Amino acid sequence: MDQLIIPENYHSALNLHDTQVGIKTVKDFFQKALSEQLNLLRVTAPLFVQPQSGLNDNLNGVERPVTFGIKEQDDEEAEIVHSLAKWKRYALQKYGFIYGEGLYTDMNAIRRDEDTDNIHSIFVDQWDWEIIIDRHERNINTLKEIVRKVYKALKKTEKYMAIEYDYIEEILPKEIFFITSQELEDLYPDLTAKEREYRIARDKGAVFIMQIGDYLASGQKHDGRAPDYDDWSLNGDIIVYYPVLDIALELSSMGIRVDEKALMRQLEIAGCPERAQLPFQKAIVRRMLPYTAGGGIGQSRICMFFLRKAHIGEVQCSLWPPEIIEEAAKNGITLL
Repeated sequence: MDQLIIPENYHSALNLHDTQVGIKTVKDFFQKALSEQLNLLRVTAPLFVQPQSGLNDNLNGVERPVTFGIKEQDDEEAEIVHSLAKWKRYALQKYGFIYGEGLYTDMNAIRRDEDTDNIHSIFVDQWDWEIIIDRHERNINTLKEIVRKVYKALKKTEKYMAIEYDYIEEILPKEIFFITSQELEDLYPDLTAKEREYRIARDKGAVFIMQIGDYLASGQKHDGRAPDYDDWSLNGDIIVYYPVLDIALELSSMGIRVDEKALMRQLEIAGCPERAQLPFQKAIVRRMLPYTAGGGIGQSRICMFFLRKAHIGEVQCSLWPPEIIEEAAKNGITLL
């Protein structure tokens, strides 16, 4: 029960019917705004992949993918994707995209090992996007430029929602603040990584925390990242302060993707150099794939944020413990 945050005097401004209208309003506007900012084309993407392809996102390396056997293929095993972080880079080449173009897709995943709370669910829905960049654009300035474009789409969506719904006020700051995970640790050395995120998000309103995945000076990681898609020196998270729950809310994770050197270095640090022999990773080493930048943006997260909901279960259908459903209902939080 301690995983459920109950905001004082909370009540949803929208009933269930109008919430569904609001969800569609947010999603329709935001994906159009994002596509315009990054020059993206919507594509069709897989729900499952073969484990031996190396295409699945292994997250922190401990989460178990949902697997099943395919009857007509001699019960060959397939995995529900954790995300499409790697598949998108492969798809850009296969689908014939060129420099300056990009794709996005609706990604649905099941993360069976997720610890659920107000903002986490075992069901994950996000927009996965990826754009082709030049090798010489693999730098911090390119990353920041892309972040500002994504943030602009978020700002435009909030402004639109504030016009459409009287109860919504604009709370995102004009500009997003940039800081590295090491700078953040230096600023708050006595706090945990999550406490540092909360402090900087509360102070700045919106922040992009850069360079996530490698070890900090303290010997700890700010957060885990798979070693074979983001370049840990050129990635980060968009985090905003969410006053409804008084929390730091991550809306997006993104980065410039690994080249062959970054891939080998990070596989070594992660203790899994053998992954370089998988088809996707081998294609990176052999420079057979384009240089890209990409990320994921939580669909339910931004619906929750822009509709000012207290629980992610108010904007998506998932499974929750009975006691959580009961306690939420007692406090005006109706889980779908």
